[in-house]
Amino acid sequence: MSNSRLIKISKFLSKYLRHTPEEIGIKLSPGGWVAVDELLIACINHKFPITREELEEVVATSDKKRFAFDSTLTLIRANQGHSTQVDLQLEPVVPPKVLYHGTGKTSVDAIMQTGISKMSRHHVHLSSDISTAKIVGARHGKPVIFAVDAGVMYAVGYIFYCSDNGVWLVDHVPPEYLHCI
Repeated sequence: MSNSRLIKISKFLSKYLRHTPEEIGIKLSPGGWVAVDELLIACINHKFPITREELEEVVATSDKKRFAFDSTLTLIRANQGHSTQVDLQLEPVVPPKVLYHGTGKTSVDAIMQTGISKMSRHHVHLSSDISTAKIVGARHGKPVIFAVDAGVMYAVGYIFYCSDNGVWLVDHVPPEYLHCI
């Protein structure tokens, strides 16, 4: 399958598994899951047919591991990044001492004032390494990386989660826990 086809499928899945499932007539169950057969039928009905093989390839080759199958391979979900209401059934976990957040240079002043907010998503997304944060930041212009004192935040009561694809999640990062690097 061509790389451009993989990208189109990934974008289609991101839109409907993370943001507007109702637009193609699917409903996410707890955990964000939807039956693979239901999704494939919805894709056909909305003039964007995807084969089971293409779906498996997108899940297997996505560089960010955006999607996952359940253990039976009959359900699929987006791992994080939802703006639609869904219970992701994530369990709280102890974060590393430091996590990272990448953003564009134009957002730095606002972040230093108010911290990092989840905006329309369920959580703030953090990375465990600088290189991933830099890639994320580059999507928003010249990248700027913040180190997040996650260990201190956790010690004072902030709850962290880690999605299946290794993205760290928290509700908010106040400015006192941020250091621009």
